[in-house]
Amino acid sequence: MAEIVTLNQSDFNEAISGDKPILVDFWAEWCGPCKVIAPVLEEIAEEHDGFTIGKLNVDHNPDAAAAHDVMSIPTLILFEDGVEKKRIVGAAPKHRLLQELAEYTT
Repeated sequence: MAEIVTLNQSDFNEAISGDKPILVDFWAEWCGPCKVIAPVLEEIAEEHDGFTIGKLNVDHNPDAAAAHDVMSIPTLILFEDGVEKKRIVGAAPKHRLLQELAEYTT
């Protein structure tokens, strides 16, 4: 079971540079597609342990979103050792997310 963590401006860089890959969900409360993808990410977290899932509210943490060129939400970015490895823009069905993240799912 993967951990889901809430990220903010002060812990973001440390989180993406950790030992374990992290999939960051850049989202906002007013975003309909973000609400659609949230339970999908919870399911993935329950079923897989290859990475952590982090949630970053772009309204509360605009600098982190801007630093990674997040132009639309939801945007999911998988970081490994502080480096972006995968980017998924928009709400995607679970099977597509799992395809994109296959090398990290265990």
